[in-house]
Amino acid sequence: MTTLQEPVAAGPRPAPPPTGRDRRSWTGWGFLGPFVAVFALVFLAPIAYSVYLSLFRDQLIGGNTFVGLDNYTQALQDDRFWAAIGRVSLFLTVQVPIMLGIALLVALALDSGRLYGRDFFRISIFLPYAVPAVVATLMWGFMYGTRFGLVGDINSAFGVSLPDPLSPDLVLASIGNIVTWEFVGYNMLIFYAALRVIPHSLYEAAQIDGAGQIRVITAIKLPAIRGALVIATIFSVIGSFQLFNEPSILQPLAPNALTTDYTPNFYTYSLSFNGQQHNYSATVAIVMGLITMVVAYVVQLRGMRKGV
Repeated sequence: MTTLQEPVAAGPRPAPPPTGRDRRSWTGWGFLGPFVAVFALVFLAPIAYSVYLSLFRDQLIGGNTFVGLDNYTQALQDDRFWAAIGRVSLFLTVQVPIMLGIALLVALALDSGRLYGRDFFRISIFLPYAVPAVVATLMWGFMYGTRFGLVGDINSAFGVSLPDPLSPDLVLASIGNIVTWEFVGYNMLIFYAALRVIPHSLYEAAQIDGAGQIRVITAIKLPAIRGALVIATIFSVIGSFQLFNEPSILQPLAPNALTTDYTPNFYTYSLSFNGQQHNYSATVAIVMGLITMVVAYVVQLRGMRKGV
């Protein structure tokens, strides 16, 4: 006699154990998670909040009211804002090539191996970058003074009348001198590091061909460090558009030359902290950020296109 067995109820199958690839994937996210959290907190969240503020306006009647893109329309028609952009554009057009040119010459001199005391000069040129921007600006500001500083002492000692570096006509050049003094060493280090990784076989081949130093620089060194040149240019352009420390610190020494809207960042700061116009300040900051991003992207495209 055969016995009928009751059918066994089909239940959910147990999940397969995680494979090595799955474990590695979650391990990667575990390492990446803290960075993503900090990045979202200190970078994405402020940008999102600034965009939110830019869509509102604090009015006498109605309080904080949604105005859409009205603040952006006002920023695009703000003569003070565009005048500030014009000043920093002139600043980067003149100051950035001079600063990068000096840094490149110094890096080439250090890399040539013919400079006596190379290590001493490398540290000495880089040292101003280690000085805080506030300290450097105060130091140069007091040297620029015609009544209490170095310029004033020279005028008194020699009976001359040197031009006032903090006058409206010269203050932008004076700021450019401070920024150049601060960042020549930083850019020099970028170029020098790029020069040190060029294969020596290229130099040996050039020596066999009878190429001189100028030919080696133009045909080997400069093309080899093109990427470093582009990166340094992009950093310098961004830094020029973000110019704030120098004019804000020098402003008490030259109130007639350095107004509160002298640079876009200084204008944004003044709107927010002095004028209590937080919504419009956020709008100006966003517009300035977009302009900086576009200019930096164009510089990158042109730099890379020349390398093709």
